[in-house]
Amino acid sequence: MATDGAAADGAGPPARNPRRFRRRLRTRIILSFLLLGTGLTALFAFLTDYSRQRVENQLVEDVLNSNIDEFARRFYVDPSRNPDLPVQQMRGRVVKREDFELLRVMQPDWYELPDGIHNITGRDENGEQFAYKLAVRKTPEEWFFLAYDMTQTLRGEAQLKRALYVSILIFSALSLVIGWWSAARVMRPVTELAARLRAYRGSSQPRRLAPHFPEDEVGQLAEALDDYSERLTEVVQRDREFNADVSHELRTPLAVIKGAVELLLSRPELDERTRARLLRIQRAEQQCSDLIGSLLLLSRNERGQGRSDVARVAEQLLESHRAQLGGKPLELRMEGEPGLVVDAPEAALSVALGNLVGNAVKYTPQGEVLLRLLADAVEVVDTGPGLSEEDAARLFQRGYRGTHAGHSQGAGIGLSIVGRLCDLYGWDVSVRPRQDGEQGVVATLSFGGGRPPATAGGAG
Repeated sequence: MATDGAAADGAGPPARNPRRFRRRLRTRIILSFLLLGTGLTALFAFLTDYSRQRVENQLVEDVLNSNIDEFARRFYVDPSRNPDLPVQQMRGRVVKREDFELLRVMQPDWYELPDGIHNITGRDENGEQFAYKLAVRKTPEEWFFLAYDMTQTLRGEAQLKRALYVSILIFSALSLVIGWWSAARVMRPVTELAARLRAYRGSSQPRRLAPHFPEDEVGQLAEALDDYSERLTEVVQRDREFNADVSHELRTPLAVIKGAVELLLSRPELDERTRARLLRIQRAEQQCSDLIGSLLLLSRNERGQGRSDVARVAEQLLESHRAQLGGKPLELRMEGEPGLVVDAPEAALSVALGNLVGNAVKYTPQGEVLLRLLADAVEVVDTGPGLSEEDAARLFQRGYRGTHAGHSQGAGIGLSIVGRLCDLYGWDVSVRPRQDGEQGVVATLSFGGGRPPATAGGAG
């Protein structure tokens, strides 16, 4: 069976991303505050520690450079002993020429050092860490060494770093709290706007939103939503009025046709050929009435009340199409157990099932169209040209006409109407190639146990 139309577009709303919370505006605000607070605090801590080290090293090196010259001057005043140093943290040593080799054996690390200031670190015999800066001045006759103890300085540096780390944690936590509070304050109007929109869901006359908000960005958004809502309400109202007017105006001539046909059929002198034509007109009038009623319900998004016997409606549809075959070598038959009843008016069921049967009859040149009754569904199986890949891919596009449509009449909206009726009543429709090795298509209309969805609206 080729498709005369397409069911309603199957591309529903996009699935929610499980990581959607990371893109929420509230989360972004909180993360922005947290990252800003942490980043600024970490930068401040790094610059503080870097500045302290730079200033401290410069001061110590200046002290060593000035004192080693003074240390050498005092030595030359009295070469018989090591000069005294005015700074308690500093230790001085003079190595004479005859002791150079002894220094190489006893302290090879000092022996290899060139002139300048060097950082010396290590552990003593007790395992305690030590650190000092060593100023070196070498002459051909004496080598001068001046050490500045940095052990206490390193301990102070470690304490300062711990304090800076704690500061980073504290300010990060404070930034998180401030960000959380600010996000709540900033997002409160947006959350209120969303809540009011949800409260108006399903209302045909939503109330204005702008009066509930100040004249800020959220107020401007509420005003824009009010304007859009008014324009959309006007469009929907005009559409409903148009549908109601068209339905009313079309029902009047259909009622006239129905009355005239019934009057003519009541005459006993009619020949069989005329009676057959009148019956065909009567069936066409009934189909038009059913279609108008179904389209009116679709435009209102309302379900009609009533219960329908699927087998009886199916038999009526087959009888109607048998009368229109016109010598076409096609057998229409039904199999399965009757008894399936659905909560829907016969007009809706007739339109939905009639489109499937009509497509099968239209595009099957010969063979049979089988209408199979199942426990909670109806299958329409044909022996037509089958379903192409292009048809399968574009089947649910509104206005699409199958590759086998040829020059046949039709706007490609038949299955679109079927799809909308299925959405309205909680049914399901599908069209697929036959799986039994035969050529053709199987169209399935499933009623879900014959019960409409609980979320559907009432009928009018």
